[in-house]
Amino acid sequence: MTKFTRRDSIALGLGAAAVLSPLGRFAKAAVPVADVPAPKFEIEDGASLRVLRPAKFVPADEEYFNKNTKKFTDTTGIDVRVDYQAWEDLRPQTAVTANTGAGPDVVLGWTDDPHLYSDKLVDITDIADYLGKKYGGWYPLSELYGKKFGTDTWVAIPFGGTGGPAVYRKSWVNEAGFDEFPKDLDGFLKLCQGLKKIGHPAGFALGHAVGDGNSFVHWLVWSHGGFMIDENQKVTINSNETIEALEYAKALYETFVPGTQSWLDSNNNKAMLAGEIGLTQNGVSLYNAFKKSEDPNIAKLAEDVYHAPMPIGPVGRPTATALVVNAMIFSHTEYPNAAKAYLTFMMEAEQYDTWLTASSGYWSQPLKAYSESAVWSSDPKILVYRDTMKDALWLSYKGPISEASAAVVADYVMLDMVASAATGSATPQEAAAEAERRAKRYFKS
Repeated sequence: MTKFTRRDSIALGLGAAAVLSPLGRFAKAAVPVADVPAPKFEIEDGASLRVLRPAKFVPADEEYFNKNTKKFTDTTGIDVRVDYQAWEDLRPQTAVTANTGAGPDVVLGWTDDPHLYSDKLVDITDIADYLGKKYGGWYPLSELYGKKFGTDTWVAIPFGGTGGPAVYRKSWVNEAGFDEFPKDLDGFLKLCQGLKKIGHPAGFALGHAVGDGNSFVHWLVWSHGGFMIDENQKVTINSNETIEALEYAKALYETFVPGTQSWLDSNNNKAMLAGEIGLTQNGVSLYNAFKKSEDPNIAKLAEDVYHAPMPIGPVGRPTATALVVNAMIFSHTEYPNAAKAYLTFMMEAEQYDTWLTASSGYWSQPLKAYSESAVWSSDPKILVYRDTMKDALWLSYKGPISEASAAVVADYVMLDMVASAATGSATPQEAAAEAERRAKRYFKS
């Protein structure tokens, strides 16, 4: 490709007959692509961009994101600076950007966050429509997170989602008396009790962990039939089903390794790598950390690390969620067309599939065509992550995603409720009532 001048109209619909693999070989793309005219962007004079996104959990995530960004700069002449923020700090930094009207042009924020600031974001329906037509359509979860509530206007591009299946040491699960990972809640509790008995307890994050904490508590409450709001945005968290979930959380917490009430997203990774726990809930990064450890004694344990869907409760269906990275362009940017060109470029197969593959599927795809990526046949142990955004529930389930629901998620209302009941700082009834009170502050009738 040739470099464009800044005055040129840039069309970034690159052909996808081949992609450059992370190993440096030029290989045929497995991703099916439709022949769709690419959008053209009149790039602003002197355009440059600043991008903010979450820090890596898989080293290749950052490495290939930076490589693809450099490729964009080499292709277009548009300079792009990428800043990485710790997971727990990304949401506050996004709020500062929104409230001051200054800072990054593009933010790859969390899940519902664009819905907190939808009136401060650039309409990106044009690039969402193009990408959807070219790459087999968006998953319904992607549309929920990408479109402004009650409209067909896209205010964000879901970049990928990481799932939270159970991650466990198979030999210890077997030692605890289980030939297979339990598929029901009673069996799951017995497994956790058995793991504690043999000195290899479970550990699930109950601190303000954006990914692992939210994954755990939403799975737990939803599995019993509780949910924060209904389809009409009525707060329904203080229910019999929620009380049952919190009673279960108390019993489960008694089997945990000490300290989980303050765990953030990295703590369970560290605990499992150190052999302190035998079961947790995590993205594919933990398995990769075993495989790629420089300590041969840890690396060889990767053979004993397995994944399984979290058990199904009385509702009779899976209740997993996903931590979604959701890219938004703030309207304070001087270069909206350059920002649109950047996001489009990063989602094209030549870049996206290379990043997806290099990251071992850590951020699973929001567009259906990428389910055919070769990464998903590279290791049978990671296949459980392939359909993360196809099957997961959204964090405000069963209600719509809106500014109010996004605020409830950002305020950790569900997580605090489960943590307080599990640790005994409140009774299940008190914890559910407090969650109801806090949620109603945002859902004013």
